[in-house]
Amino acid sequence: MSWYPRVLYDGHGEISDVCLKRKIRNRLQDMGEEIFVQEDSRIDDGYRSLKERILNFDDFKNEYRNKKPDFKKIYDSTCKKWIDIRTFGQVFPFKGAGNNLSTNVRGCMSLWGATSLDVIDVQEIISIKSTNLNETEKGRKDSASFFHRYMVHKAAYVTYGSIYCQLAEKNNFTEEDAEKIHQALITLFEGDAAAMRPAGTMNVQKVYWWKHNCKTGQYPQIKVFKTLDIQPQKEYPFFTVTETPLPDLTPEVYTL
Repeated sequence: MSWYPRVLYDGHGEISDVCLKRKIRNRLQDMGEEIFVQEDSRIDDGYRSLKERILNFDDFKNEYRNKKPDFKKIYDSTCKKWIDIRTFGQVFPFKGAGNNLSTNVRGCMSLWGATSLDVIDVQEIISIKSTNLNETEKGRKDSASFFHRYMVHKAAYVTYGSIYCQLAEKNNFTEEDAEKIHQALITLFEGDAAAMRPAGTMNVQKVYWWKHNCKTGQYPQIKVFKTLDIQPQKEYPFFTVTETPLPDLTPEVYTL
């Protein structure tokens, strides 16, 4: 099966926030971080489900058995163990010891889905598949079959995000964690190649990384985002950026 790329009602392409978070988790895992929500093909602790993984975590398991679970302990210990929980949050809707044990961690990082700057051109590619796994009644191999694959010919996508300092402190999310997220964004598509997105065809062109000098932020998020006027263009890299910096808030800029 080949999935059709996400297209919004107006023809613009979309990469969901869930997809982006999956790629960030994979990059963090490549950095040696413990990840709670692991991809099936990348499981590194032997647990095949989230329930199995959490119930084999001693701090959770002990509270799971209590009639009066210590929800704060669950919150703190799960944040401490898994970077994706303290970053993106997690819900634990399980039943234990005759009581409903349902608690959640609110992630400190907010991430938008990425949207293309222009209407996308989705190309359909028809391929021939022949596995020769079985023989027919007449002793012949399986016949070849056609299947359809889809790819976006060319497009530039933009996403925005932020880290909420008050929740970061509550979740024990550190400056070192933030820098790992920064690096994960820069290398987002490393190790993510597939048939319809060969190595090098998808890449991060620019990352703007702002650091405020106070916990509440020097400026509202939307005002910071609007310092970048991002417009589509026909030639590679398919976008232009006009910057209007705010006083005393200069971003660190990565450019491919």
